[in-house]
Amino acid sequence: MALELRHLRYLLAVAEHANFTRAAEDLHISQPTLSQQIKQLERTVGAQLLDRTGRTVRLTDVGETYVHYARRALRDLAAAERAVVDVADLSRGHLRLAFTPTFTAYLIGPLAAELHARHPGITLDLKELPQDRMEAGLLADELDLGIAFHGSHLPGITATALFTETLGLVTGTRRSGTDGRDPLPVRDLSGRHLALLSGDFATRGHIDAYFATHHVTPRIVVEANSIQALTEIVQRTTLATVLPDAITHDHARLTPVPLEPALPARTVTLLRRESAYQSAAARAFTQLTQDHVHARGYTPA
Repeated sequence: MALELRHLRYLLAVAEHANFTRAAEDLHISQPTLSQQIKQLERTVGAQLLDRTGRTVRLTDVGETYVHYARRALRDLAAAERAVVDVADLSRGHLRLAFTPTFTAYLIGPLAAELHARHPGITLDLKELPQDRMEAGLLADELDLGIAFHGSHLPGITATALFTETLGLVTGTRRSGTDGRDPLPVRDLSGRHLALLSGDFATRGHIDAYFATHHVTPRIVVEANSIQALTEIVQRTTLATVLPDAITHDHARLTPVPLEPALPARTVTLLRRESAYQSAAARAFTQLTQDHVHARGYTPA
């Protein structure tokens, strides 16, 4: 029997669900049909790929090895299909882009608008993801590009530096007795009421590490998982927050308050999978992003 792509997809579904019935439902085929197809695959390979003796179905040692290469084959085939339909003149195309949450507030909107203005035939699939899930998606060929921060990346991920992001203390009104430009010693934040991003933002971890380094314990009275909600709260209360400077500069009703010492800067990077096929849309977006960073005057990395 000749091996067909459906056999690989069927095997991966069973491996994912560890159950023939749930895999069959996901594939929209009957369970007996699925079992028969897997047995045909095992006869073709000449080895048992699944252990069916337990309460759940699991891959054998041979099956684990086979699935590793099956995933790679399907991923490479999908890349080949995209390469065939890719149009170098950018009259059409598709880009799958992920980004960590804080970039939603100041970077993704302008980049998406500029991409549409320059290349209206390119469709854009946007996902807001934590960085670990983003890198896993790039490796699995579920994404083309990601915008995140420099750090310890998964093997197989290539990071290209874009710019340096700085963060600072922000209020909705100027502090009494100052013009807002005098540095505020970080120790003065001890016990001060703050509104901060919630813990699912990488930025919050960066802020907490800064406070811990300087032995400062502010009182966090508001946590928000939305930049927009946080800026609205700060504008209407006496609470302060910590935000990327690029966000503060775009809001006339937010006032930056320099801290002494300043929060450590972070390098913003464009992520992709090593040796991955780079479509014309991905190349165009990379150039567009570099142009935008330069035009906005963001600090070079």
